[in-house]
Amino acid sequence: MTHMVIVGAGIIGLASAEAAQRRGWKVTLVDRAFEGDRASHGNAGGIAVSECVPLSLAGMGLKPLKWLMDPLGPLSIRPGHALSLYPWFRALSKVAKPKNYARIGNALAALNNRSLFDFEAMLGRLGIIGDLHKRGALTVYETEEAFEEDQTNWTFKRERGVVFRNVSIDELRILEPGLAPVFKRAVMIEQWAHIDDPKRIVDSLRSHVRNAGAEFITGEAASIVDQGTRVGVMLEGGRFVDGDRVLVSTGAWSARLSQTVGDNALLESERGYNTTLPNCATRLNREVIFSERMFVATPLAIGLRIGGAAEFAGLTAPANYGRSATLLKLAHRYLPNLDVSEAQQWMGNRPTTPDSLPVIGASPRNDRILYAFGHGHLGLTQAATTAELIGDLLDRKRPEVDMTPYSIARFNRG
Repeated sequence: MTHMVIVGAGIIGLASAEAAQRRGWKVTLVDRAFEGDRASHGNAGGIAVSECVPLSLAGMGLKPLKWLMDPLGPLSIRPGHALSLYPWFRALSKVAKPKNYARIGNALAALNNRSLFDFEAMLGRLGIIGDLHKRGALTVYETEEAFEEDQTNWTFKRERGVVFRNVSIDELRILEPGLAPVFKRAVMIEQWAHIDDPKRIVDSLRSHVRNAGAEFITGEAASIVDQGTRVGVMLEGGRFVDGDRVLVSTGAWSARLSQTVGDNALLESERGYNTTLPNCATRLNREVIFSERMFVATPLAIGLRIGGAAEFAGLTAPANYGRSATLLKLAHRYLPNLDVSEAQQWMGNRPTTPDSLPVIGASPRNDRILYAFGHGHLGLTQAATTAELIGDLLDRKRPEVDMTPYSIARFNRG
């Protein structure tokens, strides 16, 4: 039996393990803490099929500077980390070029347009299909000006297959009576869905692949090594875990391992914050995206989750939970009388590339080494689809999606 070693047991690694097992592969998973917290646990819970607009600061005028000057604004860079961010932000500046922008949007849409189908199928195999709720999502605007400014993005999404419609204020009040009456415009994204609890998905996947025979090895990965007939991961302490293929899916830590192969990836931890309110789960019926304030609220089974913001501080800086508190303060403005007792704060390291595209596919140096990381805000959304693409590569089958845009080789092109 062919043997797959997967480094990283977040939602991407576990979904890929499940896909490999369905194809007859023996699977070994390596992680430093299988039960530990990870980025996928704190996801806002949305299957965000509409998110095909690349991250870009072009055309935003002084907004990014104002955000940076506000210590608790929606974008923050820790001073001690700023210099090391230069290559990442230099690459980000190229995204806005029209040719790049359209190409990246097409590549994101190619994943997202099948993501709900693949995700729903995965939940069915796990026996938790009831955790998925297809109620769409609402983007709300406080001003006409903000709504008009966003029309270019809505057109961009429609051109790539996203289905949405404008919602009247009267309908908005029927759909979400818990919202404060301060909004002038709203848009319903029809295909969007949300789940009960991202952590439950991760836990269910882990149990499923373990029950299907996966081996779990606890250890810190030091390097990826090709020993000729076998390829695998060298752990700190000297243990070598080998197989016929190895997959690197260690989230924001993945670039460190790809460098040991000779593959460079521009990858940053875009740290996200949220607060979950256990006693407010029924305040909304679906995910709501507060456009001007750049945060979201999702009614999970475990509570109302309020999240957003982007902080670049590296992988080791202590969390600044003042950012969670600020998001909660904003939420009070739009969701009056929130019960904040038992509030649970969280911070996670989202693995983010400057071109908004994940890294999926084989190393150009060694096709027995595969990568699946860098999904940013879309790890939950794209997990099942990424796993199917990895499965196609294991089967030596040409994926239906053009894999070129996701190759790690793109970071070595000018």
